[in-house]
Amino acid sequence: MQVASVIVDVAAMQTDKEFDYIVPEKWEGLIQPGMRVVVPFGPRKIQGFVTALKNKSNVKRLKSIIEPMDLLPVLNQELLELADWLTETTLCFKISAYQAMLPAAMKAKYEKVFQIRETAEPMDDKLASLFNRNGELAWEAAAKAGLLNSLRQEVKENRAELVYKVKSRDRKKSIRMIGLALSDEDLGGHLDALPANARKQKDVLHYLAASGSPLLSAKEVMEQTDTSNSTLKSLLEKGFIVERYQEVYRDPYENRQFKKTEPLPLTNQQQEAIAPILGSIEDVRHETFLLYGVTGSGKTEIYLQSIQRVLEKGKEAIVLVPEISLTPQMVHRFKGRFGDDVAVLHSGLSTGEKYDEWRKIQRKEVKVVVGARSAVFAPFENLGIVIIDEEHETSYKQEENPRYHARETAIKRAEFYQCPVILGSATPSLESFARAQKGVYHLLTLPNRMNNQQLPEVEIVDMREELRHGNRSMFSRALFEKLTDRLEKGEQTVLFLNRRGHSSFIMCRDCGYVAGCPHCDISLTYHRHSHRMKCHYCGFEEPVPSRCPECNSDHIRYFGTGTQKVEDELGKLLPHARVVRMDVDTTSRKGAHEKLLQQFAEGKADILLGTQMIAKGLDFPNITLVGVLSADTMLHIPDFRSAEKTFQLLTQVSGRAGRHQLQGEVVIQTYTPEHYSIQLAGKQDYDQFYKEEMMMRKLGNYPPFYYLALVTVSHEDVMIASGVTEKITQYIQARLSDEAIILGPVASPIARINDRYRYQCLIKYKREPKLNEILKTVMEHYTKQQGDKSLQVAVDVNPFIMM
Repeated sequence: MQVASVIVDVAAMQTDKEFDYIVPEKWEGLIQPGMRVVVPFGPRKIQGFVTALKNKSNVKRLKSIIEPMDLLPVLNQELLELADWLTETTLCFKISAYQAMLPAAMKAKYEKVFQIRETAEPMDDKLASLFNRNGELAWEAAAKAGLLNSLRQEVKENRAELVYKVKSRDRKKSIRMIGLALSDEDLGGHLDALPANARKQKDVLHYLAASGSPLLSAKEVMEQTDTSNSTLKSLLEKGFIVERYQEVYRDPYENRQFKKTEPLPLTNQQQEAIAPILGSIEDVRHETFLLYGVTGSGKTEIYLQSIQRVLEKGKEAIVLVPEISLTPQMVHRFKGRFGDDVAVLHSGLSTGEKYDEWRKIQRKEVKVVVGARSAVFAPFENLGIVIIDEEHETSYKQEENPRYHARETAIKRAEFYQCPVILGSATPSLESFARAQKGVYHLLTLPNRMNNQQLPEVEIVDMREELRHGNRSMFSRALFEKLTDRLEKGEQTVLFLNRRGHSSFIMCRDCGYVAGCPHCDISLTYHRHSHRMKCHYCGFEEPVPSRCPECNSDHIRYFGTGTQKVEDELGKLLPHARVVRMDVDTTSRKGAHEKLLQQFAEGKADILLGTQMIAKGLDFPNITLVGVLSADTMLHIPDFRSAEKTFQLLTQVSGRAGRHQLQGEVVIQTYTPEHYSIQLAGKQDYDQFYKEEMMMRKLGNYPPFYYLALVTVSHEDVMIASGVTEKITQYIQARLSDEAIILGPVASPIARINDRYRYQCLIKYKREPKLNEILKTVMEHYTKQQGDKSLQVAVDVNPFIMM
């Protein structure tokens, strides 16, 4: 007998272990580790993942696997091991780790249906008439019709049963093909036998005979012969033609031609940087490289040529880029060089398109994957290199379970395949740069731009001075002059602002009342096109009041600036300027991102105005001015990384200007011009910034000097939330060494979201081998206490969002 160990699709502490099932004889030899199967679990049928096969089990009475859901394993041995590592390091459930590795289309959907039992005595006609011809009635339909009680009776009396059906959402896309079912000899006789008025049917048969190919798409045949579906139906019924369904991929890039590009000659700098990478590919040796090069120094070409070498050796490559900079430009670079060998995975694709790209990888039809964070799990089995561009980006950290970081995951996979990892950035994260300084990573530098183009000149404008001089506009005089100058010259400008919406909040000038969300401790953001105020955390929205709800004054005004407001202002000040606005609101529709950039690239707009999504990866020759409207929005967030994020963002945005022949200029507007992150971003001096920021981190005992773990407790009752956090803090404190620093319990920076109060405890530590065990015990204790379902305890090891 063969027994399979299965992890079931129930994300709970009690079920986070392997369950044994018998493999029925007919499936023996077919079922393998890494496959999805349907198994009985309690009263229902659910999806599970086979982790291992063995010959016997210690459990007396075993149930059998119902059926396999795959013909081939969806997770290979290496990914199964990687899931074990994820479970250990991020403290997630095994099932969550498996699901993070697969496209959303493969997550199971469970349908509850009532089925009439075949042996049953007949139920009353009124009820029986509701079941479809397969004798099924969906639970939702029954609930809607208010029939659950009478059906419960039917189930009790064995006339019907409630069945859980496992449905996978991975619908393959297929197209209808038709072909002749007759030989050439038979065709003539049958054509003559058709009545005279069957002209259309004859047309179809002639067209199929003339084409010479065994199958043609039904759509093409109907279009070419100007016939309808009913004609094909008649021919099918007569047996003159056959119908087949052929699977096709949904290709998001099918209508686009990518111009083939050739490798460019490398500069001396680039050759020095690429040599050690090619060396580690040759020697099949795992090494992590930090490629630190200023914006526009030609990092992408190094990626492309390293991948080229890997492909020549018959291996595969994964390239990760931040979601935001997965611009069409980036896709063009890789598709242009490697053509159809490239699969692209990003959030702009539909569930079906993602599934198809994933299947291309699984079937070994592509060699290179370009994608956002989750592409790190691409099911390759012969990896030759992993590249992470803009490695400092916080979007590489997943914020819900499993809370993995793509960088650490990539390094773990590369160790298994003994291949190099390249982390590229103009502003590396402090942790990575510190590791490179220590020799844990191999540092490679590109200090100059390609063609030795000058870095843009940066002017920092103190907005307090502007106010003193009576300028109340959101544009400083310097920026406005330069904007007008660019419009006259026909050059392009990028304006950057870190806020979507019209203005950030609504306040009464008489009593100081600020419109806040009733469910979260945060002010509401005003959106002008809908004339409503929205909460960006829980989605609550309400119309804007015309009078202050507190003091009834009508001096209620908008404060702060959002992208919509800037767009309005530009319309008033520079009515002839053509503006493209890019933020979450304008790019939510599929393909919108690309359309807007295309407009800008073709010179149909003078000013590109946007939020973070325009800061990265854009490369347009005609941009000569970059304006940062307010450099302070990031600085004052309660987060120890705020100075680092500000510096990185400003450097990235500045890097969009003057990348080609024309010299670029940058204007940074700020209310805190003396802050070192703004000063040094102006000079693009990363090394000095690194020194100053490391001093601050050392003083505050923050990474890279310490590791962090954050425990967040939330509950609808503030006393319970703070009380539980207090208990957890004491429990952890008693079990860690004196070197660990424990802060808390304190209310989170946003103390209430969606009517739940949030408290947290922050642990800073250097070496605490027992910490993971302790945190696991805490999680187990609070999930097993099912008494209070409203209590939530979340643990984030190496958190990136402190809110």
